[in-house]
Parts: sequence; structure tokens; C-alpha cells
Amino acid sequence: MLQSNIIHTSYKFGVKKLLFLGSACIYPKMAPVPIKEEYLMTGPLEETNIAYSISKINGHIMCKKYTEQYGMETVSVMPNNLYGIHDNFNISQCHVIPSFINKFLNAKEKNLSEVTCFGDGSPTREFLFSDDLADGLVFLMNKYNDPDIINIGPHREVSIKDLSELVSDLVGYKGKIVWDTSKPNGTPRRALDTSKMDNLGWKSKTSLEDGLKITIGWFLKNRRNYARV
Repeated sequence: MLQSNIIHTSYKFGVKKLLFLGSACIYPKMAPVPIKEEYLMTGPLEETNIAYSISKINGHIMCKKYTEQYGMETVSVMPNNLYGIHDNFNISQCHVIPSFINKFLNAKEKNLSEVTCFGDGSPTREFLFSDDLADGLVFLMNKYNDPDIINIGPHREVSIKDLSELVSDLVGYKGKIVWDTSKPNGTPRRALDTSKMDNLGWKSKTSLEDGLKITIGWFLKNRRNYARV
């Protein structure tokens, strides 16, 4: 409802150009990797986030049709997994990177012997630093004028297991990582084909290691007074 109202009101009040931010979860669960924009709606979605996926697909289609019918310029951008400062670190709500950061720091400080993570660690993802996304979105608003979706990503695929070990090392946790295989893995692989973005001349600048260091440092400084922890 929120996105529909924003899109329609943007048209109603003559917004010059509207950027719609989607998500890589709009693509089919078993889409070939790397995932091209053309794979949209070619197969079933991942069951655990199907409602969110459908709402994002709806928003993109609405933007595209407002461009076709009313001439309102729209850009629909699909990023992969995001992380960075000011993220939601609440364990019951957050995504994988803030969850790992919170869990491993807590385990280190309480001297816990092990940390339990969901699934078996085998799925792979790409993680884009939020500052890089912001830079890419400004770039697209200046350089891209097409209502069809465009992927944005970091060109680095990493398994959840390797990610857990990287975060654990960066926070200094020395205990054991245990995998709860009763919990779902989600989509086996999710890496985006960013050829369209590459051809426009934009690439992300922040490595996964550097982005994690920045995020961990911010969290350590702000967690005591941060509401979403």
C-alpha cells in the first residue's frame, strides 16, 4: 500500500523521476546463476519470502506501466543482500550479517563455547555495502533512463559458512560454529548478473572485508544507545 501510494502520488504531483528499490528475491528460487534481469517471473519464488517478493514485483510493474501510460520516468533497481551502518541488529528481526555480528560479539564477551547458526551454511549470496548502493543509485538517477529493471551488486559470491567464519574472525570470537539444519537454507545460490550496470561504467568500491570492519566498528560504538539491537 505504501509503495502504491508513493508511485501514484509521484505521478499526480509531477515528480520528474522516481527510483523504485526492489530486491534480488524477486527472482525465481531456482533461477540460473548469475541471475539476469530477464529471468523475472520465469519460475516459482522462494517460499519463505514470497509475500515480500510479490510486493516488490508489483511495485516494479506499477512503475513500468506508469512510464508507459503516463510518461513518468521511473528506474527500478534490484540489489543483492545489503549490509552496513544503521542496520537492524535485533536478533529476532535482522538479516544474516547483522545477526552474525551480534551473535559472535555476544559470544565473545560472554565467553561462550559455541554459536548456533541457521541452515547448513552451504547457500551462497552476494553482499553489497550500503554506501556503495547509495552511490550506485545516484549514478543511475543521472545515467539510466529505462523502466526495465537493472541489477546492482558487488561481483563477489560467498557461502554463508565462509561468511560466518569471516565475521567470527573479524570480531575475535574463537569458539565453535554449530549449524542448525532443522532451519531452512533458503535459495541455494543468489548472485546477480550486473552486465547492464557494468556497461554503464559503475562498480562497487568496498570489499566485503572492509565493509564488515566498518559495520562492526559502528556497531561497537553505537549498540548501547541504538534502538534496533
